[in-house]
Amino acid sequence: MQKRYLGKNNLEVSALGLGCMGMSFSYAPFPNRQEMITFVRQAVNCGITFFDTAEVYGPYANEELVGEALSPVRDQVVIATKFGFDLDPQGGPGWKGLDSRPEHIRQAVEGSLKRLKVDVIDLYYQHRVDPNVPIEEVAGAVKDLIREGKVKHFGLSEAGAQTIRRAHAVQPVTAVQSEYSLWWRNPEGSILPTLEELGIGFVPYSPLGKGFLTGKIDEKTTFSSTDIRNRIPRFTAEARKANQALIELLRKVADRKGATPAQIALAWLLAQKPWIVPIPGTRRLERLQENIGAASIELASDDLEEIENAAAKIRVQGARYPEDLEKMTGL
Repeated sequence: MQKRYLGKNNLEVSALGLGCMGMSFSYAPFPNRQEMITFVRQAVNCGITFFDTAEVYGPYANEELVGEALSPVRDQVVIATKFGFDLDPQGGPGWKGLDSRPEHIRQAVEGSLKRLKVDVIDLYYQHRVDPNVPIEEVAGAVKDLIREGKVKHFGLSEAGAQTIRRAHAVQPVTAVQSEYSLWWRNPEGSILPTLEELGIGFVPYSPLGKGFLTGKIDEKTTFSSTDIRNRIPRFTAEARKANQALIELLRKVADRKGATPAQIALAWLLAQKPWIVPIPGTRRLERLQENIGAASIELASDDLEEIENAAAKIRVQGARYPEDLEKMTGL
């Protein structure tokens, strides 16, 4: 597996990471926990060195799973987790709101360190921007944690360009994580240019459009009653049918390259910038191996131009989030 650097702070990771959320959050029904621990270790054997989790995934259960899975290989991997939600200390479902007060960040980091079974968190993201707490205070709190040796790198998730600049002025931001794929390209407007200027890495989550860009989902697909996609406007049957045009584009290029639509979607992301590291989530070894194969696919300038021209004619249908979740992004 090729390696990449996130930003200018020498954080080296595998060119593709593994998003672990779906192992215990959002995409029910969930697999057996021990099976997922084995799977995460298989990912390490396949060359993945970058693993993404968060305290809200579960809550708490995902960090515990990732911590147990990676404890035997701690020195070989980079673990990223996130803070910023007001959670039930007993691990009750859901969250009460956002909370990035410095005192809460300090409490959160201690819990994450314990669950992850680590002495230091490699990359610590603010999960969502808290409009009630100045970002300078958040960055200052993480700066203190870095000084104390509890965190190595600071990250932001779904933050706007000005928020990124303000945070970076207090504590250099190593990486920004936001949704980015061929069917959600908003980061190209102001986020990517800002990151390039400041020397910050970019970590696209949902790089396969929550599974849609694999080509395995159509208007007839059904999801479990607790699957988050039931709440997402872009996953109504009508939207899924309309958005097949994007799959047809990916499949056309994939057939020519001897690849799959998912591999072309990931290869396209990797071709955008050398400091982009997608974190597709999966729970199956064959899908993991398929995703890893994307890192070896070379998209020439002609291929990229073809994709760009065709994608420009496709209007993706449906909002990416329901209103209550969308309003928490891009602050």
